[in-house]
Amino acid sequence: MESKRILTGDRPTGRMHIGHYFGSLKNRVEMQDEYETYIEIADVQALTDNFNNPEKVRKNVREVAIDYLSVGIDPEKSTIFIQSMIPEIAELTVFYSNLVTISRLERNPTVKTEIAQKKDLFGESVTYGFLGYPVSQAADITAFKGEIVPAGEDQEPLVEQCREIVRKFNSIYGEVLKEPKIHLSKQKRIKGLDGNEKMGKSLGNAIYLSDTPEEITKKVMSAVTDPNRIKKDDLGNPDICMVAYYHNLFTDKEDLKAVCEECKGGKRGCVACKKQLAQNIIDKLAPIREKRKYYEERPELVDKILIEGTNKARKIAKQTMREVKEAMELNYFE
Repeated sequence: MESKRILTGDRPTGRMHIGHYFGSLKNRVEMQDEYETYIEIADVQALTDNFNNPEKVRKNVREVAIDYLSVGIDPEKSTIFIQSMIPEIAELTVFYSNLVTISRLERNPTVKTEIAQKKDLFGESVTYGFLGYPVSQAADITAFKGEIVPAGEDQEPLVEQCREIVRKFNSIYGEVLKEPKIHLSKQKRIKGLDGNEKMGKSLGNAIYLSDTPEEITKKVMSAVTDPNRIKKDDLGNPDICMVAYYHNLFTDKEDLKAVCEECKGGKRGCVACKKQLAQNIIDKLAPIREKRKYYEERPELVDKILIEGTNKARKIAKQTMREVKEAMELNYFE
């Protein structure tokens, strides 16, 4: 029985952090043994809100690829490719743009939220490219006939928009495209060190997979704790402490139980608690850092993986495009 195909990916706008690891990367590593996995480095999509900084996007394509490899994504099992090097995706985006109204794009909850967050960039005039990125994302998924899209809850409206495009295309031109399903991550979005609901590259509240032990320690020591706890013997509340929150991710159950009980009983100081957490994070990320160093020292190997992955992905996208053009009666001279 043929395994189902996954399409997933990330925008290369910066190094990847532990939010990415728990939210998607860990899941991809587990799923690559069971599914035919395609992972896109979405540089074209990154340009929708970084159009004035192409150097940033270019630099981070390799950074993201190295992060993938360092967490255990295996190029023998997963195909890693670069979006801009698959022109069929751009061609499909143009065709799909005729199937979606402006008002439908403006109603997309994810797009609305992101436009509101980027007021400083767009002002009152959002670009056509950013408003239409769900159309491009639909092209990403369908170019490879992705059946499953592993993603967080915030991506549900985008996958639903893709499903609508597929249904409309198939109703007009025939059953060519596959309607994807979302595979929701079990892990909720990881909060930032400052307590923000989102850990983000631009928010300065993230621990990166590539951070050194010194950087991790410095960041953890600045994490937000229970504001009502002034002295070591004050009774603490782990439920409102970011250090306890991260202990849940990086500390084994028995130690975690002791951490919480000692905190509540005023028997554990915040400094000692932070130092223990920092060491746990350092230990957990050590294999990832070591693997990252291996690939950083071999940029030609990373390029080879990206070139081979992109060539493999393009063959599939070309076949999809042949079927799409035949259905749309655009296969002239064949």
